[in-house]
Amino acid sequence: MIATDTLETPRDVAAAGVEAPKLPRGLAGTPDDKEMLRSAVELTRDIATARPEIYWPDMLGSAALGYAALAGAILIGNPLAAALSGVVAALALYRALLFIHELTHIHKNALPGFRFAWNLLVGIPMLTPSLMYEGVHTLHHARTRYGTVEDPEYLPLALMKPWSLPLFALVALLLPIGLLIRSAILVPLGAVVPPLRRLVWERASALSINPEFRRRPPEGEFARQVFWQELGASAWALFVLWWSATHSWRPLLIGIAVISLTALLNQIRTLVAHLWENEGEAMTVTGQYLDSVNVPPPAWLAPLWAPVGLRYHALHHLLPSMPYHSLAEAHRRIVAHLGTGSTYEKGNYNGLLPLIGRLARSTMMPR
Repeated sequence: MIATDTLETPRDVAAAGVEAPKLPRGLAGTPDDKEMLRSAVELTRDIATARPEIYWPDMLGSAALGYAALAGAILIGNPLAAALSGVVAALALYRALLFIHELTHIHKNALPGFRFAWNLLVGIPMLTPSLMYEGVHTLHHARTRYGTVEDPEYLPLALMKPWSLPLFALVALLLPIGLLIRSAILVPLGAVVPPLRRLVWERASALSINPEFRRRPPEGEFARQVFWQELGASAWALFVLWWSATHSWRPLLIGIAVISLTALLNQIRTLVAHLWENEGEAMTVTGQYLDSVNVPPPAWLAPLWAPVGLRYHALHHLLPSMPYHSLAEAHRRIVAHLGTGSTYEKGNYNGLLPLIGRLARSTMMPR
């Protein structure tokens, strides 16, 4: 989907002599701002190509720094220095891991070898191969699915109970243990127990937050990718458990702690990626944009908690295929063209804490 892939506006329909459809209340009923959607596409055509000279060094450098810092956290004797090294590892591996988001949007031929290299160096070692996002995240961008029960990445968090937010964040700390159990036990068992294999695929093969989501079986070339990625992740998980049992559990426990911090960072970012105010209605593209969040400069910490362009998450919903390295320039052009007071400006926020505060206040409102 691109920004111009929208339904006709009520004005367009009326001009054709047809009664305009009645839009639902709230953000789902926001008419599309055709000027914003058109400008987003037309102003950015020349920066819409993924540049390998940016992708490769960024991904490889992030992974190298992350693994080097993880080694430091394991090997350094001083507890404070080891802890600081662990924090660096979590931040660097977080950035490396979030290239999985780019893999779901760039054309499969745009960066030859990048998907394979990322899976080999990041996805499989962290037990999060690209199969867990590809074919799932794109459903979140489907115009008729976003914010509905068919969206794997949406829950009306702003309309839930106050305790749901800390629970949502803290459950991420258990993610590395869950991934280890999945790859070392459930996937190998599923290879010989078809009902378990089907259950694991439907319920435990996607990075989703919607408990109602059920994944369809993989097909064609993607099914072949799934086989090799699952084989690699299971082999790695079993090796790590064998080595830990025969040598020392300390490296694995430190690795789990680092990945838990990475997962927590990502879960906090997820909390503020949207306003989470939709109650299940299909939304216009402008409604989706306004339910999503940009945190542009001068929010100087945003590149740490929302790396690889995810600080421009609302803009990403207008231009899903725009490479991460072009989002800052795309944002600058659109702001300069549309000026202050535009619909686009309404998707921009100051930082992480105000967004968390807004979401928390929303959960405390009487329903």
